[in-house]
Amino acid sequence: MPIYEYKCANCDEEFEALVFRSDETVPCPKCEGKNIKRLMSACRHTTGGSSDAGAGYGAPSSGSSGCAGCSSGNCSTCH
Repeated sequence: MPIYEYKCANCDEEFEALVFRSDETVPCPKCEGKNIKRLMSACRHTTGGSSDAGAGYGAPSSGSSGCAGCSSGNCSTCH
């Protein structure tokens, strides 16, 4: 089940929602409006290899403890 990012066209609220189907309608948590747009999210796939070939956006580099999504280096999305 993916987490999608949305933006409400009524109140400009940006939010994330866990959805079960890609065609599921998600209301805005702020104004409860249904006029929302799904945003494009940046994602990165890691292969589990040991080379630094994938080092870049979101990839921990030497001396860095986290990824683009966290600063603790302890999140489940990149480790």
